[in-house]
Amino acid sequence: MSLSSFFSSFLTVVHADAPENEASVPADEPAAEEEAEQAEEEAEEPEDPHPIIREECKNSAKCSPLTRHFEHCQEKVSEGKGFQGEDCVEEFMMHCAEACAAPKLFSKLK
Repeated sequence: MSLSSFFSSFLTVVHADAPENEASVPADEPAAEEEAEQAEEEAEEPEDPHPIIREECKNSAKCSPLTRHFEHCQEKVSEGKGFQGEDCVEEFMMHCAEACAAPKLFSKLK
């Protein structure tokens, strides 16, 4: 008994070019797949409040001057009127919006 025939006795041999045998596919699988897809569609994820809270914080009295300064810098750089290599990193105001949004976000998640 050769090694390949030994393993063939335990495992089925599948050939890539062989036509698919309809009897080998259980009839319950397509129904199970449809049920899984329906369950995924029905399960709705709750809306993420973070983008909404962050936008409110960007427009707050504390962060709005930084937001306007950052947007002005971005416009200037994108139009090519800034200094060579300027990237507006120093004006990046996300730290203000994130510091404002974090406590509000975590209070909603509780």
